[in-house]
Amino acid sequence: MRNSDIARNLARLRDRIEARAIAASRDPSEIKLLAVSKTFSPEKVEQAFQSGQRNFGENRIQEAEHKIPQLKELQIEWHLIGHLQSNKARKAVELFDVIQTVDSPKIASRISRIAEEAGKAQRVYLQVNIGEEQQKSGVQPQQAEGLSETIDSLAGLELLGLMAIPPFHEDPERSRPYFRRLAQLLSSLNSRRSQPLRGLSMGMSHDFEVAIEEGATLLRVGTAIFGARGL
Repeated sequence: MRNSDIARNLARLRDRIEARAIAASRDPSEIKLLAVSKTFSPEKVEQAFQSGQRNFGENRIQEAEHKIPQLKELQIEWHLIGHLQSNKARKAVELFDVIQTVDSPKIASRISRIAEEAGKAQRVYLQVNIGEEQQKSGVQPQQAEGLSETIDSLAGLELLGLMAIPPFHEDPERSRPYFRRLAQLLSSLNSRRSQPLRGLSMGMSHDFEVAIEEGATLLRVGTAIFGARGL
């Protein structure tokens, strides 16, 4: 895809985000766009950066450790949005500004310990398995409060909010109940917190407009920016 295509896609996407936010009586400035750059080259990331995009998400540590250093001169905020294994935690803390996939006390503790050693407050999201699917990562919704308390107790972590990947359906309306459930879960957690969480990372290329209507603050969009991924 050419630079002009990425620029056009980003402009179109921002217009859609703004329009849907206003229609939902929300402030568009509350909604951040995360460009999911997995499988796309550093050159594509730089093209998006030159079109004003500043936040990017990667799924795999192995890919990120080759890509991110090539772009270190750019002021990019990098998010890890793929499952994190304990043995990759040190590299994740080194590479990423935000880790969105904290889903157990074990991984939370390990990230915190490594972040403290590095003198860093690692920003994180708590990943919820909102569809309660066996094959997906994430804590069960009923366990989210306990994990949030664990994260809060760890000096090396700063909890930003909740993240979820609902069951995939072609019809974006079928994502709505899951987005709503995640927003309700955040509200429930906040009712017992002195410092409310603001972040709701939900919504992708095919359903981000529904996610906006249900309160998303961070949209994870890839193909609508960069085009279809190769096999």
